[in-house]
Amino acid sequence: MFSVVLGGLCCVVPNGIMAVRLFANSTKVGGASPSTFFIWEFIKIALTVALLGATAWLYHDLNWPALIAGFIVALKNYIILLFRH
Repeated sequence: MFSVVLGGLCCVVPNGIMAVRLFANSTKVGGASPSTFFIWEFIKIALTVALLGATAWLYHDLNWPALIAGFIVALKNYIILLFRH
């Protein structure tokens, strides 16, 4: 069960950081630029890989199918919410 939560956090945390930073950049005078988006997208991917690696390295009772399932559910919950209404 804890592996599912860790998989979800490995997806949600980098996406949240990217969203907050892009929102902060959009309130500036010049607004958000495409280069800012691509830089933060690269940072998000690198942070996701780093969190997955840290999870695998630090949590010794890791259940890989549960981790991957939690990661996929966190990625696809936007589609579920889109068709909710």
